[in-house]
Amino acid sequence: MKEVKKVAFLTAGGLAPCLSSSIGFLIDEYNKVAPNVQMIGYINGYMGLLKGESIPVTDVVRANALVLTKHGGSPIGNSRVKLTNVADCVKRGLVREGEDPLKVAADQLVKDGVDVLHTIGGDDTNTTAADLAEYLARNNYPLIVVGLPKTIDNDVYPIKQSLGAWTAAEEGAKFFMNVVKENSANPRALTVHEVMGRNCGWLTYKTADYYRKMLKRTKFLPEFMLTPERQDIHAIYVPESRIDFETEIERLRKVMDKYDSVNIFVSEGAGVADIIKEMKSRGEDVPVDAFGHPRLDKVNVGKYIGSRIGEALHAEKIQVFKSGYFARSAAPNKKDLGLIEKCARTAVKCALAGESGVVGPDEDAAAEIRACEFPRIKGGKPFNVRKGSFRKMLAEIGQPNPRKKRASK
Repeated sequence: MKEVKKVAFLTAGGLAPCLSSSIGFLIDEYNKVAPNVQMIGYINGYMGLLKGESIPVTDVVRANALVLTKHGGSPIGNSRVKLTNVADCVKRGLVREGEDPLKVAADQLVKDGVDVLHTIGGDDTNTTAADLAEYLARNNYPLIVVGLPKTIDNDVYPIKQSLGAWTAAEEGAKFFMNVVKENSANPRALTVHEVMGRNCGWLTYKTADYYRKMLKRTKFLPEFMLTPERQDIHAIYVPESRIDFETEIERLRKVMDKYDSVNIFVSEGAGVADIIKEMKSRGEDVPVDAFGHPRLDKVNVGKYIGSRIGEALHAEKIQVFKSGYFARSAAPNKKDLGLIEKCARTAVKCALAGESGVVGPDEDAAAEIRACEFPRIKGGKPFNVRKGSFRKMLAEIGQPNPRKKRASK
C-alpha cells in the first residue's frame, strides 16, 4: 500500500455517545504513530463529502484532541444521506440530475487527496461506507475506508457491542429516575417511557436493567407511602415480541388497582407493523426517510401504547416520556470510553496497514476488536428475548415470557 498522507473523518446518522470521542481518539492516535499525516473532517457527514465541505484538523485541534472525548454530539455534524439513493440525493440538491452520488463522493475524495476515510456511524452509515468501498475498489480508486460502529440500538452484525450503547442505556435510566416521580402528580397514573430502538429491543432492556439497579440502591420510606413498587417498571415491550394487549391490560389493571400507578418501558419500534396497518386502514400516509424506514415520529408508538392501555385502565393521567435525545447526546461513560479508545486506536492501525472494514468486537471471533469485513456488516440484529437476564427481569415484574413475533409472509 502507498504511504498514508491524508486522512478524513465523517460522522453520520443519528447521534450516539461516541462520535466526538471517536474523533478525539483517532486524532490522538495519528498524532502518536503518524504525526505527519494531514487530517480533515467532512462537515455533516456524507452531505459534506458530496458538497466538498470540510474543515482541517489544525495544530491546536491536534494538541487538544482528547478534549473531544469529554463531549457528546459530533463536532463536525451529522446528516442522513444514502449514496445509493440517487433520487433523494438529487431532490436534496446534493448531486445533479444524471450524476452518480458514489462517483461524486469518490471524485471528491480524490480531489481532496484523501488516502483513508474514517466513517463513524450505525448500520446505515457503514453499509453506505461498504457501498462506497466496493465502488472505490471496483473502479480502482486507491483509498481505504475504515468505519467505527456507532448505534445505541446495538443491532449491527457482527459487532458484539456498538460504541455508545452502554452510555445511552445508563442515561435513559437516569432520565426515568426523575420523570417517574410524575406518577405522584395524579392518582391512577400511567407513565410510558419510550426508548429508542426501531427494530431491536436491546436498548430498552438495558435501560430497564440500569434503572432497576439504580432503584435497588435507592432508600425508600414505605411508612410514608414512598415505595419502590410504585416506581418500578411494570411492563417492558420490545420489537422482537408480540404485545398481547388483552392479557396485558388485564394484568396491568391489577397493578394499577394495587399501586395507583403503572410504568411501562417500550421500544419506539415495538408493534410498529400493527400500528402502521391501523393507520393505513384510516387512510393515513406513513412517510419514510432516505433509507426507506417509516418515520417513527409519525407512527408514535409511545402515544399509541399509552392511549390504548391507559383508556382500558381508566387512568386519570397518561404521560409519555421519550429519553432518546437526552440519552444519545450524552458524553460517554467510563465503560464506553474504554471501548471507544480501543476501537479507535485499532482503526488507525488498520488504516495504516491498508485494511478496510468496520472496527469493533467481532462476535464471530471471540469479540476480538478487529476490522470486520464490509460484506459482513448489516443492520437488523435482533435482541434475544430468550436471554436469561431479560426473562428473569420479566418474571420479577410479573410479566409473562414474551411470545416471538410471527415471521412475515
